[in-house]
Amino acid sequence: MKKVLFIINKFSGAGFRESLEGRIIDYCARQGWECTLEFTRQRGHAVELAQQGVAEQVSLVVATGGDGTVNEVARGMVNTHIPMAILPKGSGNGLARHLGLPVSFQQALQQLHLLQPRAIDTMQVNGHLSINVSGIGFDGHIANLFGNDGRRGLANYTRLTLREFVRFQEFESEITLVDCVIQSRQFLIALANSSQFGNNARIAPLASVCDQQFDLSLVKKVPLHHALGFARNMFAGRLDRSRFVTLHKATKATIRLQRPMAFHVDGEPLPAASQFEVQVNPLSLLVCVPKDLRKKI
Repeated sequence: MKKVLFIINKFSGAGFRESLEGRIIDYCARQGWECTLEFTRQRGHAVELAQQGVAEQVSLVVATGGDGTVNEVARGMVNTHIPMAILPKGSGNGLARHLGLPVSFQQALQQLHLLQPRAIDTMQVNGHLSINVSGIGFDGHIANLFGNDGRRGLANYTRLTLREFVRFQEFESEITLVDCVIQSRQFLIALANSSQFGNNARIAPLASVCDQQFDLSLVKKVPLHHALGFARNMFAGRLDRSRFVTLHKATKATIRLQRPMAFHVDGEPLPAASQFEVQVNPLSLLVCVPKDLRKKI
Protein backbone atom coordinates (compact mmCIF):
# COMPACT_ATOMS: atom_id res chain seq x y z
CA MET A 1 0.00 0.00 0.00
CA LYS A 2 1.27 3.45 -0.95
CA LYS A 3 2.08 5.54 2.12
CA VAL A 4 1.48 9.25 1.61
CA LEU A 5 2.39 12.01 4.06
CA PHE A 6 0.53 15.33 3.79
CA ILE A 7 2.33 18.25 5.45
CA ILE A 8 -0.26 21.00 5.87
CA ASN A 9 0.13 24.66 6.73
CA LYS A 10 -3.34 25.70 7.91
CA PHE A 11 -2.45 29.38 7.72
CA SER A 12 -1.32 29.56 4.07
CA GLY A 13 -3.38 31.71 1.75
CA ALA A 14 -7.03 31.94 2.77
CA GLY A 15 -6.63 29.29 5.46
CA PHE A 16 -7.54 25.61 5.75
CA ARG A 17 -11.17 24.60 6.22
CA GLU A 18 -11.82 21.44 8.22
CA SER A 19 -13.77 19.99 5.28
CA LEU A 20 -10.55 19.85 3.24
CA GLU A 21 -9.11 17.35 5.71
CA GLY A 22 -12.04 15.02 4.98
CA ARG A 23 -11.58 15.45 1.24
CA ILE A 24 -7.95 14.39 1.49
CA ILE A 25 -8.82 11.30 3.55
CA ASP A 26 -11.67 10.31 1.20
CA TYR A 27 -9.49 10.78 -1.87
CA CYS A 28 -6.70 8.62 -0.45
CA ALA A 29 -9.21 5.92 0.51
CA ARG A 30 -10.46 5.81 -3.09
CA GLN A 31 -6.88 5.43 -4.33
CA GLY A 32 -6.11 2.71 -1.79
CA TRP A 33 -3.45 4.86 -0.15
CA GLU A 34 -2.52 4.93 3.52
CA CYS A 35 -2.34 8.61 4.39
CA THR A 36 -1.02 10.60 7.32
CA LEU A 37 -1.88 14.27 7.85
CA GLU A 38 0.55 16.42 9.81
CA PHE A 39 -0.04 20.11 10.55
CA THR A 40 2.83 22.54 10.92
CA ARG A 41 3.07 24.35 14.25
CA GLN A 42 5.74 26.96 13.60
CA ARG A 43 8.28 28.09 11.01
CA GLY A 44 10.71 25.27 10.21
CA HIS A 45 8.39 22.52 11.42
CA ALA A 46 7.65 21.34 7.86
CA VAL A 47 11.37 20.60 7.42
CA GLU A 48 11.31 18.25 10.41
CA LEU A 49 8.11 16.56 9.25
CA ALA A 50 9.54 15.99 5.77
CA GLN A 51 12.76 14.54 7.22
CA GLN A 52 10.66 12.22 9.37
CA GLY A 53 8.74 11.08 6.28
CA VAL A 54 12.00 10.37 4.46
CA ALA A 55 13.31 8.41 7.45
CA GLU A 56 10.11 6.34 7.48
CA GLN A 57 10.41 5.68 3.74
CA VAL A 58 6.98 6.99 2.79
CA SER A 59 6.06 6.77 -0.90
CA LEU A 60 5.19 10.44 -1.34
CA VAL A 61 5.26 13.68 0.64
CA VAL A 62 2.63 16.28 -0.26
CA ALA A 63 3.37 19.92 0.62
CA THR A 64 0.00 21.58 1.27
CA GLY A 65 0.46 25.34 1.50
CA GLY A 66 2.21 28.22 -0.23
CA ASP A 67 5.72 28.62 -1.61
CA GLY A 68 7.15 28.99 1.90
CA THR A 69 5.69 25.63 2.94
CA VAL A 70 6.88 24.04 -0.31
CA ASN A 71 10.37 25.38 0.36
CA GLU A 72 10.44 23.92 3.88
CA VAL A 73 9.26 20.51 2.71
CA ALA A 74 11.88 20.57 -0.06
CA ARG A 75 14.59 21.34 2.50
CA GLY A 76 13.74 18.06 4.22
CA MET A 77 13.72 16.09 0.96
CA VAL A 78 16.46 17.47 -1.28
CA ASN A 79 18.92 14.84 -2.54
CA THR A 80 16.65 11.94 -1.56
CA HIS A 81 14.80 9.41 -3.73
CA ILE A 82 11.33 10.23 -2.36
CA PRO A 83 9.17 12.54 -4.50
CA MET A 84 7.34 15.64 -3.34
CA ALA A 85 3.94 16.75 -4.62
CA ILE A 86 2.26 20.14 -4.16
CA LEU A 87 -1.29 20.99 -3.16
CA PRO A 88 -1.24 24.77 -3.61
CA LYS A 89 -2.85 26.79 -0.82
CA GLY A 90 -0.75 29.95 -0.82
CA SER A 91 -1.07 33.53 -1.94
CA GLY A 92 1.04 33.22 -5.10
CA ASN A 93 1.79 29.50 -5.68
CA GLY A 94 4.68 30.38 -7.98
CA LEU A 95 6.31 26.96 -8.33
CA ALA A 96 2.97 25.16 -8.73
CA ARG A 97 1.97 27.53 -11.54
CA HIS A 98 5.34 27.13 -13.26
CA LEU A 99 5.01 23.34 -13.14
CA GLY A 100 1.55 23.46 -14.75
CA LEU A 101 -0.29 22.28 -11.64
CA PRO A 102 -3.87 23.41 -10.96
CA VAL A 103 -4.06 26.20 -8.40
CA SER A 104 -7.52 25.04 -7.34
CA PHE A 105 -7.05 22.85 -4.27
CA GLN A 106 -9.83 20.48 -5.30
CA GLN A 107 -8.54 20.07 -8.87
CA ALA A 108 -4.98 19.56 -7.67
CA LEU A 109 -6.12 16.92 -5.17
CA GLN A 110 -8.14 14.99 -7.75
CA GLN A 111 -5.14 14.87 -10.12
CA LEU A 112 -2.62 13.80 -7.51
CA HIS A 113 -2.59 10.14 -8.59
CA LEU A 114 -1.97 11.17 -12.22
CA LEU A 115 1.29 12.99 -11.54
CA GLN A 116 4.74 11.59 -12.20
CA PRO A 117 8.01 12.43 -10.43
CA ARG A 118 10.62 14.46 -12.26
CA ALA A 119 14.02 15.65 -11.08
CA ILE A 120 14.33 19.44 -10.91
CA ASP A 121 17.14 21.83 -9.99
CA THR A 122 17.40 23.72 -6.73
CA MET A 123 19.62 26.65 -5.71
CA GLN A 124 21.65 27.70 -2.72
CA VAL A 125 21.53 31.40 -1.81
CA ASN A 126 23.98 32.13 1.03
CA GLY A 127 23.46 28.56 2.17
CA HIS A 128 19.64 28.72 2.04
CA LEU A 129 17.80 26.30 -0.26
CA SER A 130 15.70 27.98 -2.94
CA ILE A 131 13.47 26.11 -5.38
CA ASN A 132 11.41 28.93 -6.88
CA VAL A 133 12.54 32.60 -6.97
CA SER A 134 14.72 34.50 -4.53
CA GLY A 135 15.45 38.20 -4.73
CA ILE A 136 17.66 41.04 -3.55
CA GLY A 137 16.62 44.67 -3.40
CA PHE A 138 13.08 45.91 -3.95
CA ASP A 139 11.37 42.50 -3.89
CA GLY A 140 13.36 41.57 -0.79
CA HIS A 141 12.22 44.82 0.82
CA ILE A 142 8.59 44.08 -0.06
CA ALA A 143 8.90 40.47 1.16
CA ASN A 144 10.10 41.76 4.53
CA LEU A 145 7.20 44.22 4.78
CA PHE A 146 4.68 41.63 3.57
CA GLY A 147 5.95 39.01 6.01
CA ASN A 148 5.61 41.39 8.96
CA ASP A 149 2.36 43.06 7.92
CA GLY A 150 0.08 40.27 9.10
CA ARG A 151 -2.20 40.51 6.06
CA ARG A 152 -1.81 38.11 3.13
CA GLY A 153 -3.17 38.01 -0.41
CA LEU A 154 -2.44 39.64 -3.77
CA ALA A 155 -4.35 42.82 -2.91
CA ASN A 156 -2.19 43.56 0.12
CA TYR A 157 1.00 42.66 -1.75
CA THR A 158 0.01 45.07 -4.52
CA ARG A 159 -0.77 47.80 -1.98
CA LEU A 160 2.66 47.49 -0.38
CA THR A 161 4.38 47.40 -3.76
CA LEU A 162 2.72 50.58 -4.98
CA ARG A 163 3.38 52.40 -1.71
CA GLU A 164 7.08 51.52 -1.56
CA PHE A 165 7.90 51.81 -5.26
CA VAL A 166 8.51 55.57 -5.20
CA ARG A 167 10.62 55.42 -2.02
CA PHE A 168 12.98 52.59 -2.92
CA GLN A 169 16.09 53.56 -4.92
CA GLU A 170 18.50 51.68 -7.16
CA PHE A 171 21.68 50.33 -5.57
CA GLU A 172 25.23 49.60 -6.77
CA SER A 173 26.10 45.96 -7.42
CA GLU A 174 29.01 43.87 -8.67
CA ILE A 175 28.02 40.46 -9.99
CA THR A 176 30.72 37.91 -10.79
CA LEU A 177 29.70 35.08 -13.12
CA VAL A 178 31.89 32.34 -14.57
CA ASP A 179 32.64 34.32 -17.72
CA CYS A 180 32.10 37.99 -16.82
CA VAL A 181 31.78 40.67 -14.15
CA ILE A 182 28.75 42.98 -14.23
CA GLN A 183 28.98 46.34 -12.45
CA SER A 184 25.79 48.39 -12.52
CA ARG A 185 22.94 49.90 -10.55
CA GLN A 186 19.88 47.73 -9.99
CA PHE A 187 16.41 48.09 -8.52
CA LEU A 188 16.09 44.38 -7.89
CA ILE A 189 18.08 41.24 -8.62
CA ALA A 190 15.97 38.12 -9.07
CA LEU A 191 17.57 34.70 -8.68
CA ALA A 192 15.18 32.42 -10.49
CA ASN A 193 14.94 28.65 -10.63
CA SER A 194 11.38 28.85 -11.97
CA SER A 195 9.90 31.68 -14.01
CA GLN A 196 7.65 33.52 -11.57
CA PHE A 197 7.15 35.01 -8.12
CA GLY A 198 3.53 33.80 -8.16
CA ASN A 199 0.16 34.85 -9.54
CA ASN A 200 1.77 34.54 -13.03
CA ALA A 201 4.14 37.49 -12.39
CA ARG A 202 6.96 36.09 -14.55
CA ILE A 203 10.17 37.80 -13.54
CA ALA A 204 12.32 35.27 -15.47
CA PRO A 205 10.23 34.16 -18.47
CA LEU A 206 12.98 31.96 -19.95
CA ALA A 207 13.72 30.04 -16.74
CA SER A 208 13.60 26.26 -16.56
CA VAL A 209 13.69 24.14 -13.42
CA CYS A 210 15.63 21.37 -15.14
CA ASP A 211 18.24 23.13 -17.32
CA GLN A 212 20.87 22.84 -14.55
CA GLN A 213 21.19 26.63 -14.41
CA PHE A 214 19.46 29.49 -12.63
CA ASP A 215 18.31 32.71 -14.26
CA LEU A 216 19.55 36.09 -13.13
CA SER A 217 17.09 38.92 -13.84
CA LEU A 218 18.60 42.38 -13.36
CA VAL A 219 15.87 44.99 -13.21
CA LYS A 220 16.25 48.77 -13.39
CA LYS A 221 13.81 51.13 -11.72
CA VAL A 222 10.98 51.61 -14.17
CA PRO A 223 9.76 55.22 -14.72
CA LEU A 224 6.19 55.66 -13.52
CA HIS A 225 4.91 56.37 -17.03
CA HIS A 226 6.26 52.95 -18.13
CA ALA A 227 5.08 51.03 -15.03
CA LEU A 228 1.78 49.84 -16.48
CA GLY A 229 3.43 48.51 -19.64
CA PHE A 230 6.14 46.83 -17.58
CA ALA A 231 3.55 45.11 -15.38
CA ARG A 232 1.60 44.04 -18.46
CA ASN A 233 4.74 42.49 -19.99
CA MET A 234 5.61 40.74 -16.72
CA PHE A 235 2.23 39.04 -16.44
CA ALA A 236 2.34 38.18 -20.16
CA GLY A 237 5.78 36.56 -19.81
CA ARG A 238 7.53 39.10 -22.06
CA LEU A 239 10.11 40.71 -19.76
CA ASP A 240 12.90 39.28 -21.92
CA ARG A 241 11.93 42.03 -24.40
CA SER A 242 11.98 44.85 -21.85
CA ARG A 243 14.75 47.47 -21.99
CA PHE A 244 14.57 47.67 -18.19
CA VAL A 245 15.57 44.01 -17.71
CA THR A 246 18.81 42.16 -18.44
CA LEU A 247 18.74 38.35 -18.28
CA HIS A 248 21.64 35.97 -17.69
CA LYS A 249 21.90 32.23 -17.12
CA ALA A 250 24.45 30.96 -14.63
CA THR A 251 25.55 27.99 -12.56
CA LYS A 252 27.04 30.15 -9.82
CA ALA A 253 27.40 33.82 -8.98
CA THR A 254 28.92 36.12 -6.38
CA ILE A 255 27.00 39.34 -5.76
CA ARG A 256 28.61 42.19 -3.82
CA LEU A 257 26.75 45.31 -2.70
CA GLN A 258 28.00 48.54 -1.17
CA ARG A 259 25.58 48.22 1.73
CA PRO A 260 23.46 45.45 3.28
CA MET A 261 20.28 44.87 1.33
CA ALA A 262 17.02 43.11 2.13
CA PHE A 263 16.50 39.76 0.41
CA HIS A 264 14.13 36.83 0.41
CA VAL A 265 14.30 33.13 -0.42
CA ASP A 266 11.13 31.83 -2.10
CA GLY A 267 9.20 34.71 -0.56
CA GLU A 268 10.48 34.23 2.97
CA PRO A 269 12.32 37.34 4.26
CA LEU A 270 15.84 36.98 5.63
CA PRO A 271 18.22 39.43 7.37
CA ALA A 272 19.94 41.95 5.10
CA ALA A 273 23.35 41.08 3.61
CA SER A 274 25.94 42.78 1.41
CA GLN A 275 27.41 39.67 -0.24
CA PHE A 276 25.62 36.71 -1.77
CA GLU A 277 26.94 33.37 -2.98
CA VAL A 278 24.56 31.60 -5.35
CA GLN A 279 24.91 28.22 -7.02
CA VAL A 280 22.70 25.66 -8.70
CA ASN A 281 22.17 22.14 -7.36
CA PRO A 282 21.43 20.24 -10.59
CA LEU A 283 18.45 17.86 -10.62
CA SER A 284 18.51 17.52 -6.83
CA LEU A 285 14.80 17.28 -5.97
CA LEU A 286 12.05 14.91 -7.17
CA VAL A 287 8.81 16.82 -7.76
CA CYS A 288 5.56 15.45 -9.17
CA VAL A 289 4.29 17.11 -12.36
CA PRO A 290 1.42 16.39 -14.77
CA LYS A 291 2.14 13.26 -16.81
CA ASP A 292 0.98 14.83 -20.07
CA LEU A 293 2.79 18.13 -19.54
CA ARG A 294 4.08 19.24 -22.93
CA LYS A 295 5.49 22.65 -22.14
CA LYS A 296 9.10 23.15 -21.14
CA ILE A 297 9.54 23.31 -17.38
